[in-house]
Amino acid sequence: MKVLVLYDYPPSPGGLATQGDMLYKGLCEMGVDAHAAHFNSDQEKEWYYKWFKPDVVIGVGYWGHTPEIVLHPRSFGMNAVPWLVADGYIANYQEVLNKLPLILVTSTWVKEMYVRDGIHADNIEVLPVGCDTKSFIPRDHKDPKIIAVREALGVNPEELMILTIGGDAASKGGQEVMHALSQINDEVPDWRYVCKVWPQERTTTQNSADLNLAAQLGIDKKVNFQTNRISRNFVPYLIGACDIYAAPSRLEGFGMPQVEACSCEKPVLSIKAMGPLDTMIHGKTALLAGVAKEIILCETILGAESGFTEGKRIVFDKPRIVDYRASIPDIAEYLKMLMNDKSLREKLGKAARLRVVENYDYHVVAEKFVNIVRRKLQIN
Repeated sequence: MKVLVLYDYPPSPGGLATQGDMLYKGLCEMGVDAHAAHFNSDQEKEWYYKWFKPDVVIGVGYWGHTPEIVLHPRSFGMNAVPWLVADGYIANYQEVLNKLPLILVTSTWVKEMYVRDGIHADNIEVLPVGCDTKSFIPRDHKDPKIIAVREALGVNPEELMILTIGGDAASKGGQEVMHALSQINDEVPDWRYVCKVWPQERTTTQNSADLNLAAQLGIDKKVNFQTNRISRNFVPYLIGACDIYAAPSRLEGFGMPQVEACSCEKPVLSIKAMGPLDTMIHGKTALLAGVAKEIILCETILGAESGFTEGKRIVFDKPRIVDYRASIPDIAEYLKMLMNDKSLREKLGKAARLRVVENYDYHVVAEKFVNIVRRKLQIN
């Protein structure tokens, strides 16, 4: 089997790039003849089509990337298979996607979103994102590299470090976590909440709102926002430095940092909805807060990024759930349990890593991809 993988290549530290890169590495290491190219590089893609003649071209993205990862390879007679995430509403390209023999999605919830918005269920298969379980491993807090991370973050040795990683913190449930921490502040050991976010205009605005909230809650001296660029090489040590990983996300099609935290044997607090329902088991490998609120929209405005002219107004036939809010009382209860019980943290962490190694190691995911392609497309 010859496979061309289209993603943000060479990989940036972002989620979609890592998703593609883990699959590419897994395929190469299992002996599949595979190459990678940037999904936007038409000239390079065409070059591979002509001499490599791949059996399948898999493109990583969301439905808005259909022109780059589906239409382009199909225009050259290639067998295109998109591997898609969801952003709450699939607004376009239903006709194109429904003609494909195979669509891959990152979780059961993402499949449900595509089916809800008009994509046929029969040809949609769930393929989770792979994790490098040899890099994301348990690390002792006495490890000099872990000590250096905590010192750089201003976290004292006696403090419990709670960590959230995302493009911004609010989308990963950071505001809900802060509300919960303010409620239990006097009932738990000393703590520090670290939010690692990505530098961008949207994040700057959101950080300001989040820091204002922390001040209003009276916990601003215990909340640390880190807005800088880091490589994927640093992430295992950043996660390794924390005691609890918290991400009761508002929208989560898979939750790659959560799975990576599980691989590091960290107790994870997430939300009982969306992607985390696939990747974690409440009470066994993680603690999942209930859904307190569903954000529902009746219409939206889209533009060129979605294949429309600017200002395209779409009124839904039925109101759509586009966002969630986790229960703050649940988050508070579960944080209190984890912060006061080291043995519980260790128990959840060990069970979580076993589940990740078995189901989400990138070699396992690559093998699953090959099996799906062989079964659905009859390609050897």
